[in-house]
Amino acid sequence: MELKSFENLEVWQQARKLVSAIYQMTLNDKLAHDYGLCGQLQRAVVSIMSNIAEGFERMHLQEKIQFYNVARASGAEVRSLLYVVEDSYPSLVQQATLLCKDAVSVGKLITGLIQSTQRRKNG
Repeated sequence: MELKSFENLEVWQQARKLVSAIYQMTLNDKLAHDYGLCGQLQRAVVSIMSNIAEGFERMHLQEKIQFYNVARASGAEVRSLLYVVEDSYPSLVQQATLLCKDAVSVGKLITGLIQSTQRRKNG
């Protein structure tokens, strides 16, 4: 079965859920006033979802892989920023920890997407 659009990718759907959850967390009164951290966290998580979509739409397999790698790296950035949240906002530790686990899961899905794309390129 061939996927017709990036919206059908499980990894993109999970990234979208992560975006929503991060945005919900950044509505927290204390965290919302940390404009730098909130903005960077929001940009990084949106980058995951956006780069998956952009990679999917690329015609050349090497370009696809490049965008998927950027998405995976943005996932690492999200996890790193969530540690800042954990260290700086004790009331958000549990939420940030759960979101970090979700980010790891999305990263694993992206890794699978990269490997699948590489097999198509090499096969």
